[in-house]
Amino acid sequence: MTTPFELAAEAAAFLRKRFGGDHDMVAVLGSGWADAVGVLGTGDRCAINEVPGFKKPSALGHGGEAISLTIGASRVLVLTGRTHLYEGHGTAPVVHGVRTAAALGCRVAVLTNGAGVLREDWTIGEPVMISDHINLTGQSPMTGDNPPAPFAGRFVDLTDAYSKRLRDVARRAVADHASAPTMNEGVYLGLHGPHYETPAEIRAGRSWGADLVGMSTVLEVIAARHVGLEVLALSLPTNLAAGISPT
Repeated sequence: MTTPFELAAEAAAFLRKRFGGDHDMVAVLGSGWADAVGVLGTGDRCAINEVPGFKKPSALGHGGEAISLTIGASRVLVLTGRTHLYEGHGTAPVVHGVRTAAALGCRVAVLTNGAGVLREDWTIGEPVMISDHINLTGQSPMTGDNPPAPFAGRFVDLTDAYSKRLRDVARRAVADHASAPTMNEGVYLGLHGPHYETPAEIRAGRSWGADLVGMSTVLEVIAARHVGLEVLALSLPTNLAAGISPT
């Protein structure tokens, strides 16, 4: 039986042949981020479900392509969608993208999502950097086989799961543009879904320090750190979370 890490190596070999070599960074575009493809540029692309182990994303607004771009001196693999835990395939397909990226040579992962917001003072549609998360999915992508060397072993430290270095880089880059958003940062509450949260769950989340809520990203971050990727994660607030009214 093929392990998740063997399948990631197979997918990386496919992409290496298809796009002509290793990459430096992976960007996963979640809900609300589809237009970023046009901003990033044009490149070679293929249907994501042609790549071993990948499923075509089923979430509304998610694309279904793997795109290879060159941005400055870096080669960037862009995945225009993701598999969610609530689709019922287990954790391995959810984190297959970041594991494949690591096997393809990537050292940085930029993960994006659309999220409900628990802060009335934040602007809907203005991106927020994730600084930490609360995992209420009830799952861990590290259950099962360990990755092969040189990746981490059984346990992984999540103290700096969301890289402060990369957040500082992003903040400086945004500061250079007068019309750019403030780039707040906050804690993401990850739920299993597909049902939305209840007002009581949001009240509990606020008491724990959560600022955002959604159904993705946290498992990918855990898996990304497990295989040594440095992570920057961005949420696009799309609505106020359940039970929260604008002030």
